[in-house]
Amino acid sequence: MFLVSAAGLASLFGWAFAGLPAFGDYRGPYGFLLNHVVTPERHATNVVGAVVFDYRGFDTLGEEFILFTAVTGVVMLLREGELAEKAAKASRAPGVPGLRLFGTLMVGAALLVGAWLAAFGYVTPGGGFQGGVVMAGGIVLLYFATSYGVYHPYGKEHVLDPIEAVGAGGYAVIGVVALLSGLPYLTNLLGPGTPGTLVSSGSIPFLNWASALEVTAANLVLFSEFLQEYIA
Repeated sequence: MFLVSAAGLASLFGWAFAGLPAFGDYRGPYGFLLNHVVTPERHATNVVGAVVFDYRGFDTLGEEFILFTAVTGVVMLLREGELAEKAAKASRAPGVPGLRLFGTLMVGAALLVGAWLAAFGYVTPGGGFQGGVVMAGGIVLLYFATSYGVYHPYGKEHVLDPIEAVGAGGYAVIGVVALLSGLPYLTNLLGPGTPGTLVSSGSIPFLNWASALEVTAANLVLFSEFLQEYIA
């Protein structure tokens, strides 16, 4: 039964891929239009960041709450109050001192790169989502380089839950501020600023950092839950 269903699925995938345009073939006007209007209108030099947090900012709000809801579901399924303490006691540090030293140093490097990706996400390639994932990964390096006991204080839910809520709720609140000003939801309220600098793009930087906070905390909550199950 599996082979028959797999063959059918493979046939559908083959049919779908055969109908794709050639690599590099772009047929829609949307991207060309945005390339011409983003910098003059928003003073954002990263067109993708402007699309995510401005022109299609409402879609990104939905994506944030999809992640928020998914993490909440995982926590409800795996929540076990004693597992965290058991995992912290059961964890052991790696036996290679050089690995511990290198891994610990890389934590700072990963956090720096993640913060840079988040901060400059509307100026250069990057953004709150990418930076949040990198920053969360940097903190998880503490577990791989040392032990779960060292990582555990940074993965506690009572610390991460408010950060995640501020990130997801802050994004929504920025849109409400526009409504209170008599404008459509998530209207870019602030002045465009100077292109190519952090002081540009209006409201986009605030939405960008709200996403970074939410993604960082959400990923750390997931890592913590799975590590507790794995170790304990």
